Amino acid sequence: MILATDGDFNVGITNMDELKNFVERKRKTGVSLSVLGFGRGNYNDELMQALAQNGNGNAAYIDTLSEARKVLVEQAGSTLFTIAKDVKIQVEFNPATVGEYRLIGYETRQLKREDFNNDKVDAGDIGAGHSVTALYEISARGVSGGLVDELRYKTSKPVVPSAANRAASSEYAFVKIRYKQPNSNVSQLITVPVSPANEVAAAASAPKDAKFAAAVAAFGQVLKGGKYTGNYSYDDVIALAQSAKGEDRFGYRAEFINLVRLAKSAAAMAPQQ
Repeated sequence: MILATDGDFNVGITNMDELKNFVERKRKTGVSLSVLGFGRGNYNDELMQALAQNGNGNAAYIDTLSEARKVLVEQAGSTLFTIAKDVKIQVEFNPATVGEYRLIGYETRQLKREDFNNDKVDAGDIGAGHSVTALYEISARGVSGGLVDELRYKTSKPVVPSAANRAASSEYAFVKIRYKQPNSNVSQLITVPVSPANEVAAAASAPKDAKFAAAVAAFGQVLKGGKYTGNYSYDDVIALAQSAKGEDRFGYRAEFINLVRLAKSAAAMAPQQ
């Protein structure tokens, strides 16, 4: 089901918790829900995201014809044709090589650690042509300038590498993915280590999609006050996005770059009295 709305529900069920419970019950019968947001002023984005998450669907805000084409034409398959359901991703970092890490975004999607292997716990669905990008910022073990000091009282003893785990001692992380086939209720497991072999020498050598995703995430961090980005500026975001623009057949990436320019101009304007 695709719901087009401004989120200002004033008939039927209007309570947010009741709406989410209603959508969740329908999801268990095989009906998924995606939400297209329209309008300004009273638009309720928080509710739109919550309904889509509980309905195993996607949420998008439609403000231009170009955005409508992207969602309803280019990305329609990822909404209408599910190829994997209850997809969960768990990342374990190696304390021998990673001193600090933080997940950027996905605050509303996080599960408890013990829920990863529990097939009764609902998670997101993946559609045909759908891709998901998760970004982590990490600091290598022993590098100065970290945000968290080393513990004075450590409770764990040093682990002596054995023949079994010696190969893993240089890994940065271990990624585990659980998913169910569309017609199954039993999950399957995929695992992959993240090692120095996955590194690139510099940001300029990274794939264009990865660089553009980093630019979008950095833009969000700067808009929120730059708590973790230091002196990273709108100009830095624009430069990174420009370097990853690529072919850009439909102009989506150019539209993002223009959005950053507008935000930069708005930030420089004097506040209204």
